[in-house]
Amino acid sequence: MMEKYKSIYFIGIGGIGLSALARYFLSKGWSVAGSDLSDSPIVRDLAKEGAIIHIGHSANNLKHLKNAIVVYSQAVKPSNPEMKQALKMGLEYKSYPQAVGELTKQFKTLAIAGAHGKSTTTAMLALILVEAGLDPTVIVGTKLKEFGGANFRLGKSEYLVLEADEYGGAFWNYFPFISGITNIDREHLDFYKNFSGVKKSFRRFFANHEAGAKIIFNGFNKPLEGIVSKAKDLRGYSISDIPGKIEGNIKQALKIPGKHNLLNAFIAYSVAKELGIAEKIILKSIGKFNGVWRRMEYKGNLKFPGLKNKVLLFDDYAHHPNEIKATLQGLREKYPDNALICVFQPHHTHRLKALFGDFKRAFSDADKVILFPVYKVAGREILPENNRYSSKSLAECIKRALYTWKTLKRAWIGLFLR
Repeated sequence: MMEKYKSIYFIGIGGIGLSALARYFLSKGWSVAGSDLSDSPIVRDLAKEGAIIHIGHSANNLKHLKNAIVVYSQAVKPSNPEMKQALKMGLEYKSYPQAVGELTKQFKTLAIAGAHGKSTTTAMLALILVEAGLDPTVIVGTKLKEFGGANFRLGKSEYLVLEADEYGGAFWNYFPFISGITNIDREHLDFYKNFSGVKKSFRRFFANHEAGAKIIFNGFNKPLEGIVSKAKDLRGYSISDIPGKIEGNIKQALKIPGKHNLLNAFIAYSVAKELGIAEKIILKSIGKFNGVWRRMEYKGNLKFPGLKNKVLLFDDYAHHPNEIKATLQGLREKYPDNALICVFQPHHTHRLKALFGDFKRAFSDADKVILFPVYKVAGREILPENNRYSSKSLAECIKRALYTWKTLKRAWIGLFLR
C-alpha cells in the first residue's frame, strides 16, 4: 500500500521507533524528512545519513511535500500543526505502528513482545540470525554496536526481527509468524487503565497470528501463562519446558548478569530453534552478546573526589519497579561485595502514581538511592502536579521502608531537586 510513494515525512523522527523506520526507508532510497521537538544524537545521526531534519513542529515543514506519506509518533496529538497541515494538504498519514504493520505483512516477521526485556531479547535474536547467516532486517528499540550504533539493520532475506511494543496497542497492527513473549505486567496503565486491560491487549495481539503461527512464552510469568493457555487455536510452548541441560548451556554461555537476562536468552534461543538454527550457533551468539544501549550498559570506571577507589558506572533505562528490581538484583549478583548506589529519575507521572507502592519496595538491593524530579513524557502527561506522588514523597517512603530491610544499616536516601 505504501509502495506507490517515494517520499516520507516523520513527525517525531527522533523517537527510538520512528528513527529506526526512517532508516529503513533511507536504505530503500526514499526521500526522508522529519521533525522533532529538540535536537539529539539520534536526529543528528539521521541527518548525516541523508534525512532532512527540522527542529520544532511547523506547518511550513510540510508545504514542499508532493506524493508523500506522513508517519507520526503515537505521542503526537491531532492539534499538532504538522498533523493539521497534512490533513489540509490531503496527504496520506499513518501512525508508526500502522506503518510498521505494513512491513510485517511483507516479511516473515519474528516479533518480541512483553512488558520488560523486549529490547534485549530482540537484539539477542537478531544477532543469532546474523550469526546463522539468515541476514534479517531488524527494527529494535535500542542501539546495537554490532549495527554501528544504530537501531536498524537492513537485511536481504525474508526475515524481519521486530521489537513489538504494547504501548497504545501498537502491536495490534503486527502480524508475526513466530512471537516470543517475555512477560506481562501492570505497565502503561495510563492507556490500559488496569491489569485486565493489559491482558486483553495481549489476547488481541495473539489473535493476529494466523494458523500455523507459534507463540513462545515465559511460563514462569503466571499471568502470561494463563493468557496463552486460552489461545487454543495457537501452537506454542513455554520456556519453562526447556530441558535442564539446555538451560545449563545457556546459563554458561550468557555473559550479562541477572535472572531476567537468562529468561530473555531462553526466549531468543527458543525462537531461533523454531527456525532450525543449530544450538551451537545459538550458544555462540549468546556467548558473544555483551548487552545493548541503556540496558545495564557499562559506561566505565570513574574517579570521584574524596573516594579512594574508582566507581563502576552502569546506565539502565529501567523505569518500572520490576525492571528496577531486576537490574539491581543483577548488579548485586555480579558485584556482591560492592556498595550499590542507585541514581533514579521516575519516568512519567501517571506511572509513578499508579505503581507508587511498588516503587517503594523496588530498591531493596541498593545501599544508597538518589532521586531526581519526575521526567515528564511529552504528549502523555495528563495528571497535574501532586505532592503525594513526587520524587520527594517517594524518597520519604523509601526512607521509611529501608528500616524494614536487613541491609539498611548503610542505607541513605538523597534527593537532588532541580
